[in-house]
Amino acid sequence: MHINFPLLLVIAVAVTGLLALLDYLWLAPRRRRAMAAYEAQVTTVDPVTLGRLNKEPLLVEYGKSFFPVLAVVLVLRSFLVEPFQIPSGSMKPTLEIGDFILVNKFSYGIRLPVLETKIIPVDDPQRGDVMVFRYPNDPRINYIKRVVGLPGDHIRYADKRLFVNGEPVERELLHTVEDDEVPVGHPLQAMAKVDLYQEQLGETAHQARYKRLSQTPPEREWTVPEGHYFMVGDNRDNSNDSRYWSSPDMPRELWGMVPDNYIVGKAFAVWMHWPEPKLSNLPSFSRVGLIN
Repeated sequence: MHINFPLLLVIAVAVTGLLALLDYLWLAPRRRRAMAAYEAQVTTVDPVTLGRLNKEPLLVEYGKSFFPVLAVVLVLRSFLVEPFQIPSGSMKPTLEIGDFILVNKFSYGIRLPVLETKIIPVDDPQRGDVMVFRYPNDPRINYIKRVVGLPGDHIRYADKRLFVNGEPVERELLHTVEDDEVPVGHPLQAMAKVDLYQEQLGETAHQARYKRLSQTPPEREWTVPEGHYFMVGDNRDNSNDSRYWSSPDMPRELWGMVPDNYIVGKAFAVWMHWPEPKLSNLPSFSRVGLIN
């Protein structure tokens, strides 16, 4: 079950705001009139009675207390910065499972909360950006991948290499490491290796990993439609992304490219690493830094 947190937040702000407005327009003036009438009737004012007459209803008190906090959270989360946790290894080595990241909601334009309608354009995604978006097959789920193809681009994936508009993506082999995604004790564990490459996508230099033992997929190519983006995970052999789609007749889990109205924002920093949030396993801050 996926909870629609933005909708709940908007409802909470609306309810607490209405309570605060109700108190300001009607309840507070009524309390002041009651206090004035009481003071006019007695020669000695009883502070206890006066306090009782001025006491806010409990629901109104809570509403007025929570409204400014919730309103600030709504503005920050909807228009500026939103935190996310990385649940999978599809962006390794750039992002690890358990990384807590910050996403800039302003980079690609200001959108209305819940409706996700862009009201103020700011900039468009650039090739190489790490972008959070709503999963096209289930918009309640957020995905994170790297922007490889922009509207109008021709993308080809052949022999485990990316080509953009006919040119291979520049890459340099950094080193080879053991594949930590192979279970301990697996017969192929000793032979399972991963090549780590430094790749250059647009202005962004980043690392990508390729499994040596994984099957080489058949050559595929795509043209990115207008208003869409071609997204690929940095963990190239373990990422469900735009490469695994060709037509609407393909299986549902093969979701294709990301339309502009599904964009959430640009991931720009890791602020904490906590793969298992519990008291016996405290968070680490060793991975804190900007995202390339």
